[in-house]
Amino acid sequence: MAEMRAIAISKYGGIDNLVAIKVPKPADPQGHDVLVKVKATSLNPFDTKVRAGIYDDYPDYYSRAPPLPQILGSDGSGTVEAVGPEVSSFKPGDDVFYSGDPIKPGANAEYQLVDSRSVALKPKKLDYVEAASMPVAWMTAWEALVERLGIQEGEEAGIVIVNGAGGVGSIASQVARHILRLPVVVTTTSRPETTEFSRAMGATHTVNHREDIPAQVRDLNLTVPLKYVFITHSTSQYLEPAAAVCAPLGKVCSIVQTKEFPMYGTEFMAKSLTFVWELLGSEAWYGIETDSYGKMLSRLAELIDSGTIKCHLKQRLRLDLGGLRKAHEMIESGSVIGKVGLGIDIDGMSAEEAFT
Repeated sequence: MAEMRAIAISKYGGIDNLVAIKVPKPADPQGHDVLVKVKATSLNPFDTKVRAGIYDDYPDYYSRAPPLPQILGSDGSGTVEAVGPEVSSFKPGDDVFYSGDPIKPGANAEYQLVDSRSVALKPKKLDYVEAASMPVAWMTAWEALVERLGIQEGEEAGIVIVNGAGGVGSIASQVARHILRLPVVVTTTSRPETTEFSRAMGATHTVNHREDIPAQVRDLNLTVPLKYVFITHSTSQYLEPAAAVCAPLGKVCSIVQTKEFPMYGTEFMAKSLTFVWELLGSEAWYGIETDSYGKMLSRLAELIDSGTIKCHLKQRLRLDLGGLRKAHEMIESGSVIGKVGLGIDIDGMSAEEAFT
């Protein structure tokens, strides 16, 4: 049986538990699957939490996850090597980008089987690393703003996005401003470099999340109501400020785990606010068949190639053991701007050095 190189978790815990291994190459694709020769991936908080053994967005995740050693990598890009019998949208040789299934082997390997309904042709304007930085962040932001919050294009309303310089926040800012055309997009930042980046990604205003957010928002003297709040960092910390700044009958959405819900005694009830979670992958987890992910990525490719949406990749690393360990360190530091991407041809890396 043919083998391939991969980087996997040997056991749940620290970053040192990421190891380079050899595993059997995936079998020929069946059904809707395509076999992709991986060229790049990017890192998401999901990957670091699974590695650490603390991921609990799905309460039964670890009972359904692939057995150890587990190959992570929820974003990917590469070239189609083979297609399953039910695939008509792709052919061998196509350059694609995609988001994989959280309970199947990920993109930290030479080859990956991916459901073609979560795949799209790679944007022509982006290289592999840039393309691999986009899927999870884009689909999370799109679902949150359009499907969970229900924002209508051209609304005379504003949104507050917590952590505007983060991977999801920097995409959500662009969706809010350039696609939904909201007149006001307020993001939270704390450093000159994050403020500059967030404004480049679509923010019309910024406030410092280390200071009194409601007071800063009041000082903006906005002329439209802030009907929406999107929390992409530290849910419990921002629930009370969200309730304070959100307009009556508004909506608050979060993507970040918390076991504390300090809503009582705040304006959540007085204003009749709606709170909703956004968790990318809920349909797949519960067996609801959908091709929405592929459609979202196809639209993203069009928006990138037209110049409407910008790539938010800020750091490139080698797609090898050292690079992945460094990426995990960076994400866990909490200070990353945009996305961290990893490729097989960074800094003169040879094909034989990738995934080692």
